[in-house]
Amino acid sequence: MKLARFPVRAVLFDLDGTLLDTIHDLADAANLTLAEMGRPARPLEQIHSFVGKGIPNLVRRCMTEDAEAGEGEIDQAVAVFRRHYADVNGRSTRIYPGVIETLEAMRAMELRLACVTNKAEAFTLPLLERMGLTSYFGAVVSGDTLPVKKPDPAVLHHACELLGVASPQALMIGDSANDALAARGAGMPVLLVTYGYSEGMAVDTIECDGLLSIATGALDRIAAA
Repeated sequence: MKLARFPVRAVLFDLDGTLLDTIHDLADAANLTLAEMGRPARPLEQIHSFVGKGIPNLVRRCMTEDAEAGEGEIDQAVAVFRRHYADVNGRSTRIYPGVIETLEAMRAMELRLACVTNKAEAFTLPLLERMGLTSYFGAVVSGDTLPVKKPDPAVLHHACELLGVASPQALMIGDSANDALAARGAGMPVLLVTYGYSEGMAVDTIECDGLLSIATGALDRIAAA
């Protein structure tokens, strides 16, 4: 079966679980937070399923999944997490296979690239710099750039405005329903990677325009705009 190719001028990438495997840093910060809050540690696999909607949601789930915590305690835990994550951000993170080759090829194709993540800017920008990815992106939209985050399509529209392209001229590449829903709402095609986080949901159950087992697979899905 011939794969559909999308005539796009820009590509928007999710960060955690799409470009970068950040789970070990997130889990370290989460368990340091739980220890400081007097809570038991959680296994990596469980924390893996909590990732996708930003730090406040991650911390809330760490504090309340099969447990109880008041809003004040959760707010305190979020502040504690941010302190610990600032220390470990990028320490164990790795770039997924094929990502650099994909970004290089897209740059050679003169595609405009953006990173659109639910991670807060205070962690996003240093992480991109630390991993050597900053120069690839003409725009970065973080979880606190706007009052909303993915799955709200406003963040994808904003990224396209910064890149100077119309939203239907862009392709979204992510790893979760947040990315798929945001792309659908923004009127652009979306491809999902099979190696990401997807909040514990089987990625092949998420409605999208195709699955990628490696980032370079996206190159076969792009046609000249």
